Amino acid sequence: MNRENMYISKKWLSFNGFSPLISIFKLFHHLTPEIEFIINEHTFPVTFKKNKFIISPLDTHKCVYLILNGMARGYMKIDNKEITTWIAKENELVGNMYHGVESTGQQDEYIQALEDTVAIAVPHTMYKLLYVNHYSINYIGRKITQLHYLQACERALISRLQSAEKRYIRFTKSYPELVNRVPLKYIASFLCMRMETLSRIRSKLLVLPT
Repeated sequence: MNRENMYISKKWLSFNGFSPLISIFKLFHHLTPEIEFIINEHTFPVTFKKNKFIISPLDTHKCVYLILNGMARGYMKIDNKEITTWIAKENELVGNMYHGVESTGQQDEYIQALEDTVAIAVPHTMYKLLYVNHYSINYIGRKITQLHYLQACERALISRLQSAEKRYIRFTKSYPELVNRVPLKYIASFLCMRMETLSRIRSKLLVLPT
């Protein structure tokens, strides 16, 4: 991660002069000039090459990331097998939630760029500063948490559908923009099925009458 961008005075020159996180926060609540100043000072642009880690269990950069361009997946390793737990795209925040709270245990989540990705790094220290001093950020944080909770509920619902075909159909309805963008092996992993099963289901659905 190109963390040195944090200290470059003209880091927002290619982003209309301010951190894109400000535009995301303004979708939920008005921001004061002081809040915007803090966001501009603490956040910074980063890039990740395709297949590189954004976060790994050994990561010490306590940030979440707003994806501007690109895509990422979260996964865990179980018995040397990678299990994809979620997939995110533009204008979504990704990161290890355990970095934002006190935790003594090692976390085993990996976050990997699925495409060349441009993102905004958002340090947890900035969140804590804003939460303590600005009520409006607590409101924004609650609204964003609600969105992430709804996304988690949808992922849980998909995983509980007993039919592999029903899981895939639900995926296509919930994430239509990812169907032809994400490599099939990651979709299969996310849906808890083998690649062969996914290929068979996709072929079947292509020939069904609409």
